[in-house]
Amino acid sequence: MLTLKKHQSGPLTKQVLLIILDGVGFTEKGFENGNAVAKAQMPVLKGLWKTHPTVLLKAHGTAVGMPSDEDMGNSEVGHNVLGSGRIFDQGAKLVSQSIENGSLFAGPIWKKCISNCISNQSTFHFLGLFSDGNVHSHIDHLKALIDNAIKENVKKIRLHILLDGRDVPEKSALDYLNPFEEYLDTYRKDGIDIQIASGGGRMELTMDRYDADWSMVERGWNHHVEGEGRTFKSAKEAIETFRLENPSVIDQYLPGFVIGDSNGKPIGKVEDNDSVVFFNFRGDRAIEISRAFTEESLTNFNRKRFPKVEFAGMMQYDGDLFIPKQYLVAPPAIDRTMGEYFANEGVAQYALSETQKYGHVTFFWNGNKSGYFNQKLETYEEVKSDIIPFDQKPEMKAKEITDNLVLALTSHKFPFLRVNYANGDMVGHTGNMDATVRGLEYLDVCLERVKKICDETGTVLCITADHGNADEMYQLTKKGIAETAKDGKPVPKTSHTLNPVQFVLYDPKGKIKLDQNLKEKGLANVAATMMDLLGFEAPEGYHPSLIQRN
Repeated sequence: MLTLKKHQSGPLTKQVLLIILDGVGFTEKGFENGNAVAKAQMPVLKGLWKTHPTVLLKAHGTAVGMPSDEDMGNSEVGHNVLGSGRIFDQGAKLVSQSIENGSLFAGPIWKKCISNCISNQSTFHFLGLFSDGNVHSHIDHLKALIDNAIKENVKKIRLHILLDGRDVPEKSALDYLNPFEEYLDTYRKDGIDIQIASGGGRMELTMDRYDADWSMVERGWNHHVEGEGRTFKSAKEAIETFRLENPSVIDQYLPGFVIGDSNGKPIGKVEDNDSVVFFNFRGDRAIEISRAFTEESLTNFNRKRFPKVEFAGMMQYDGDLFIPKQYLVAPPAIDRTMGEYFANEGVAQYALSETQKYGHVTFFWNGNKSGYFNQKLETYEEVKSDIIPFDQKPEMKAKEITDNLVLALTSHKFPFLRVNYANGDMVGHTGNMDATVRGLEYLDVCLERVKKICDETGTVLCITADHGNADEMYQLTKKGIAETAKDGKPVPKTSHTLNPVQFVLYDPKGKIKLDQNLKEKGLANVAATMMDLLGFEAPEGYHPSLIQRN
């Protein structure tokens, strides 16, 4: 059984509360460049940052297991790192490794997709973002899948390409397409029936996220599955035609297209007994199309048919809802999490959030594991999220979360409590600056209540975030200033940022300090910090505590 060594100086407190302000990153840029955090009136939080021990933590790139520091963090990997105290390879890196060592192709789901095509003499479809941006996908991963499928004697392959222009130069589609067609020609010469069958811009079809616009998914479904859409002889002809018709259009907004034969008949409809792989590794824009292929009872849009296919994602995009059930690359094997150690040591724990982030303070926090380590010692509470666009009610469920949290704190049952407030991230994703500011300001009202209870109960309060979002609500130029549209208004940004996050410690007694000299501080230092506060030494392999012990 996993156990922790007691710290020789003992615990620093009897109760610790860790608050994750999801999506609240740090940058010195002002609100004129999209910093909703700077614009928001938040006297409590900003007062804590100014007058109490605070350090910056890296929350993106290699600090959370992504391939490079050009890669954004996200809530899933952020909570993995927060809960495990270590960094595990994630996403693109895992896929590349599984291709290189052959484990992807030796896996049961890949073999199932292959055997389905062989036994039924059916088509293997590959759908995903067509670039080397390495944020959602990588074209080299697609090539590796194609190479192996052909090696395994699949004779008919259809490709459905979503054009990028967001994580790569905005009009670079042909720079990827032309050499890719040359690559496909090498197989066509050998008699392999491999063709691009449909496509379009990533912001026009298929890759919606957060249930923002299911009509995007519907358009994608109609193009990829039904072969319904404007028809061209080739993807190159489609792209060149759209650019002639609208010279200002960039790749991510190119309309959908279907490739037809000499009679205009679509060459790549999805039929019963086909295999389909969605080759994106990042989850947010993969969930809805995965649901469309796997949930027969889905009512978000009208599917004329529901073809019975073998569908697999490159990865599992939602670990809580198991979307999709079949995937090619397993998530990282995360062991020895803080939650398991605390359960074994008899430390009662409390985890709380609303639906949007409940899985993050439970499933992802516990190393992508469902359930409890010790149900007698763990209390998980979920506040049901509203099913409306979050900028319509930017307060979200912060009040209800705070009500529950106050009860938990005053019960004195839980030495360790963790809570996620989703406002900064979920409202931030709408791109609505004013709504995000209102959401942050309401959070501060809630933090005032929480801080007061911490004073009354002697609870040490730690506040951090899992990644940035609300700190950069406008697209920025290379000079770091807000881009403007033709109407002169800033161009909204809805994605995460590469900015660090702040970690502030509030000790009602004013005695505990943070080690300002610790180098390379990141989210992985938080777990050892929680252990340290409760009187335990961090186990082997954990990143060190942020606490400065005398």
